[in-house]
Amino acid sequence: MGTLAFIATLAAIWYLAYQGAGATLWVSLLLGSLVTVTLATDIRWFISTPLWILATAMVLLLGVPRLRRKYITRRLLKQFKKVMPPMSDTEREALEAGSVWWDAELFSGRPDWERLLNQPHTHLSEREQAFFDGPVETLCRMLDDWKITHEDQDLPPEVWDYLRQERFFGLIIPEEYGGLGFSAQAHSDVVIKLSSRSIVAAVTVMVPNSLGPGKLLLHYGTPAQRDYYLPRLARGEEIPCFALTGPEAGSDAGALPDTGVVCYGQWQGNRVLGVRLNWEKRYITLGPVATLIGLAFKLHDPDHLLGEEEARGITLALIPRNTPGVTIGARHIPLDIPFQNGPNWGKNVFIPMDQLIGGEHYIGKGWRMLVEALAEGRGISLPALAVGAGKVCSRHTGAYAAIRQQFNMPIGRFEGIEEALARIAGMTYQMDAARCLTLGALDIGEKPSVISAIIKYHLTEGYRQIINDAMDVQAGSGICLGPSNLIGRTYQALPIAVTVEGANILTRSMIIFGQGAMRCHPWILKEFAAARHPDRQRALEDFDHALFGHVGFLLGNVARSLFLGLTRGRLSHTPVKGPATRFFQQLNWMSAAFALAADTAMMTLGGSLKRKERLSARLGDVLSEMYLVSATLKRFNDDGSPESDLPLLRWSCERSFYRMQESLRLLISNLPFRPLGWMLRVVLFPSGLPWTEPDDRLAHQAAQTLLQPSDTRERLTAGIFTSDDDRFREGVIETAFVQAARVAPIEKTLRNARRAGAIKGGSREAQAREALEKGLISEQDVQALDQMRMLRRRVIAVDSFEHYGKQHLLNENSHSNHEAVQS
Repeated sequence: MGTLAFIATLAAIWYLAYQGAGATLWVSLLLGSLVTVTLATDIRWFISTPLWILATAMVLLLGVPRLRRKYITRRLLKQFKKVMPPMSDTEREALEAGSVWWDAELFSGRPDWERLLNQPHTHLSEREQAFFDGPVETLCRMLDDWKITHEDQDLPPEVWDYLRQERFFGLIIPEEYGGLGFSAQAHSDVVIKLSSRSIVAAVTVMVPNSLGPGKLLLHYGTPAQRDYYLPRLARGEEIPCFALTGPEAGSDAGALPDTGVVCYGQWQGNRVLGVRLNWEKRYITLGPVATLIGLAFKLHDPDHLLGEEEARGITLALIPRNTPGVTIGARHIPLDIPFQNGPNWGKNVFIPMDQLIGGEHYIGKGWRMLVEALAEGRGISLPALAVGAGKVCSRHTGAYAAIRQQFNMPIGRFEGIEEALARIAGMTYQMDAARCLTLGALDIGEKPSVISAIIKYHLTEGYRQIINDAMDVQAGSGICLGPSNLIGRTYQALPIAVTVEGANILTRSMIIFGQGAMRCHPWILKEFAAARHPDRQRALEDFDHALFGHVGFLLGNVARSLFLGLTRGRLSHTPVKGPATRFFQQLNWMSAAFALAADTAMMTLGGSLKRKERLSARLGDVLSEMYLVSATLKRFNDDGSPESDLPLLRWSCERSFYRMQESLRLLISNLPFRPLGWMLRVVLFPSGLPWTEPDDRLAHQAAQTLLQPSDTRERLTAGIFTSDDDRFREGVIETAFVQAARVAPIEKTLRNARRAGAIKGGSREAQAREALEKGLISEQDVQALDQMRMLRRRVIAVDSFEHYGKQHLLNENSHSNHEAVQS
């Protein structure tokens, strides 16, 4: 009986912890267990009495708030303040900016899947679709990327005029101000399609619609500022840029050297109160052509013209280009992708107070304004470029692998090529899913700063992998620049996407988990806020509530991690039935494991975790991969769970789970206190490490989605510029790709006949003639093979140029259609 009671007690403890039970249930369990032991066993009084005394003391000490705070919480709060890491004003503002969303669910250890799946599926409105099918398509056909990048190093005047005419610079500006008032989804889709034709055009359009004066004015501008500037920005009368990065401080707000001093000065012939500015900035996109400069600087009021406070903090201003003292420097050329980019600086530039964005009300709030705007812009622009690259490589490199032949068969059938194609297809599928999920959040009003950092980092890193794989597949046709090369400039542009809007190394090692742990954890930010509260009694009460809520959260994740690890997620809740079920269950397991690992690292390392960037990065990687899997599962569900998409779903999810596992394994093995690492390994992976990278059979299935026409290929590459017009390189490739699928059975017949000895011809043409004579194929088959041979030569041909002395290569002498086929 005693053994059964003991087992029942352990089971009850585990169940309460798993369910995150409150204090009342724990007290009831404690008392119930003691009553059971006392009445149902032959325990002696001298053993039971101390147990009752101890239990009573615990109930009083933990269950009575006044006693608990006096004897436990007060001491813990004092110790917490000692180890609490320092937080600068800019760090605090970054933490308070934006919102938490699905990232908090993943941090909870028990995600609410209905919340995710019930979010509306993103799509374009009728007006947005009409713009996409009309002006965006027209603009794509106007763009000659080789001329833009190699000859003019700029968009041609007619393209600039068309951008203004069709209000491409006002995608996000409401209709009431003359803009288009489009959703985040539409903004992203426009960037993707433009990037598939010209990255220069895509960057030129995306920057005014992301982090720039327009977005800041929408959120924080005064009515007068919005009424004056937004219509001018929408019509392209003003070209905006935003000057943040400096030569020495980079984007480090705490070290911002640019200053403004409150004083009186002359503005348009009148003496007014304003700010005298001095700054130096570089890497400013659209800077060389901008007519309106947004500027971040530190404001000082030494003469106390605004109040008693002298250091007023980071502030934002709008500065017309023609303001005296403003200098626009010569252009930068970022890796031969010549979108307008360059330095600017100002010396003793005076502006009135009404040129401060938001007016005097937003003085000192500039960093928070920027972080919130970046939470939106960073979630749209660069992820769109990355996904655009993935879609281009999926469609065109996949087609190239189906068209290009060696040893009388398409190179896409070689296992080494399949491995690369599987990565291209699977990662593009997942990246696009993450993009759409994030855009859906933005369009319902969320400002998910942590998630925007996740997709900026992981989608641009995915871009890195995809474009490298595409280059490996296309080989010589990928490295020879010219009008026929659809991936060369995309390859060159990769480091730009990786570097801007928060360099990827910094984003991964410091921002994703460093900010995510504070924002998304259900209790840590509350503990920090309580510890900093000026009222000691209120601080004690708030800290007590947060601390013991945190204890319950920790115990719950210990129980959940152990149970889900033993069952590998089985028996846990899943919102759907079908092929995706196991992935939901495994994600339940990883959510609990991540929450426990994060708590363990934070509690044992404290403030030093901030300096342990590799550990922080690994925790961030787990959080990121969970988000990517969540997005992938939602996409599959939103698309109606098509069976033909299963290889892409399985490949991307299995890869992500393997990466989560390895990140946790490396975290555990690098924790400074080794015994803790061993214990954590047992709790997180009690049944061993279950995942490997996707196997060869799955990679084969994923690669096949790119090698033949299908609905899956169309869904995967939807939104980029395509054509069946052979005046466009895209049209030549597409025509050849369709023809390759038509002749594939004929070519297979020839291969089988040659292996069987039925035909002996050396060349494909000789084989076809011999097969025709023997009745193995028809005359129409021979004609189809001849057509395919001509198309194949066009696709694999590369551009060549005449060279005159020491001059640069002259593209007007291009002979792209006469180049010898690469061997």
